Amino acid sequence: MKGRILVVDDEKGQRDILDAILRKEGYLVTAVPGAREALERLEAEEYDLILTDLKMKGISGLELLEKVLEQDPRQCIVIMTAHGTIDSAVEAMKKGAFDYLEKPLDRDTLLLTLKRAFERLALLRENRMLQKKLAEHSDIPSIIGSHPKMKEVFRIVNKIAATASTVLIYGESGTGKELVARAIHNGSPRKDNPFFAINCAAIPDTLIESELFGHEKGSFTGANSREIGLFEAAHTGTIFLDEIGEMNTAMQAKLLRAIQEREIRRVGGKTSLPVDVRIISATNKDLEQEIRKGLFREDLFYRLNVIRINLPPLRERGSDIIALADFFVKKYGGAAGIPLKGISRPAIKLLMDYPWPGNVRQLESVIERGVLMTESEYIQPEDLPAEIHHGSVPGNCLRFDLPPEGISMEDLERDLIIKAMERAGWVIGKAAPLLGMTYKTLQYRLEKFGIEKPEKKSLFRS
Repeated sequence: MKGRILVVDDEKGQRDILDAILRKEGYLVTAVPGAREALERLEAEEYDLILTDLKMKGISGLELLEKVLEQDPRQCIVIMTAHGTIDSAVEAMKKGAFDYLEKPLDRDTLLLTLKRAFERLALLRENRMLQKKLAEHSDIPSIIGSHPKMKEVFRIVNKIAATASTVLIYGESGTGKELVARAIHNGSPRKDNPFFAINCAAIPDTLIESELFGHEKGSFTGANSREIGLFEAAHTGTIFLDEIGEMNTAMQAKLLRAIQEREIRRVGGKTSLPVDVRIISATNKDLEQEIRKGLFREDLFYRLNVIRINLPPLRERGSDIIALADFFVKKYGGAAGIPLKGISRPAIKLLMDYPWPGNVRQLESVIERGVLMTESEYIQPEDLPAEIHHGSVPGNCLRFDLPPEGISMEDLERDLIIKAMERAGWVIGKAAPLLGMTYKTLQYRLEKFGIEKPEKKSLFRS
């Protein structure tokens, strides 16, 4: 069974034809003669899609649409209309209909429209399931970090998630910009609605307008049917525009209009359609410099840059490397059924000394490789790729001379604290910045591990 469809039409002949066509295609069909009967059926059963005539005796298709969407804004509705009432069909689209079909109906157009509708429904269901899973596993953080710069990111996300303001995320490639965007969406009133991400650098200039706003049949070569874009699909949800700095200036002007007017027009279309989406964008470019070069519109920049989040590169939050690496060991070790205890001290030293030009994404890839390559209970230096062995040492990383045996993350944290305290002459206020901690946090850790200033010998384990 492809799905459940409720057909609403006061012409018996039309109902019978639709019933026969749709059943033959594998749909489960219920056909009723009017809106009143449709509302009664909807109280008793759930339907994936409603296919309704626009002009009917009694309650019209437009009134039916309004009543249904008032009860369930997610319901998918396709309107059937005669040629003379196209304006009413467009009004139905503005009120939330998925699409409209002109009578007399063309069988292929009908089936293609339903196919697209069910594809969108499947996408929305998948999106909602993902959001549900994320909520169920909220105790496993999708963004890991205790460095002060990351704490500032978390503070901003928590502060602005519930608003509708546009957000611009700055960060190098691989720093987790999409994770931050998803965290904002998941903390907002839109969390149960769609979240769509698009990489502006990955789509040719000739196709990005259609990808975002959709297109009408025949609007360009290969446009064999009407297609909705991400703005329509994400209605009442969030769109994440990654690498926004790569968008050409002509498309920037159209995006600006969509944000300002809260409406879009499909490629080849003559009618504007209202959309309600939150825009979160991201870039690894200096957009203000791009403005000076004439490559980015200043007016669009101010529309996008209402809330700005600066995501630090991994080399600037070295104290988070261990926690991230441990998270990825558990993630990929569990997925592969490999019972690993952790990472050996020499391997951790290599990870801490490496500058990570690919940031968290690169670290994740390296740990995944290490999990699959190791023949030990701990990831060893030989399990790491060659570039990690030859990497330069960032100035803010602590250096170690560590034995080859494995170590628990708690023991490693204790040793890191001791090393930082030794370097800082056992002055908490000087050691805390080395670890990316506040004075109070480091003070708590010292008490937790029972660490005191030694009289003579080091506290490091031999």
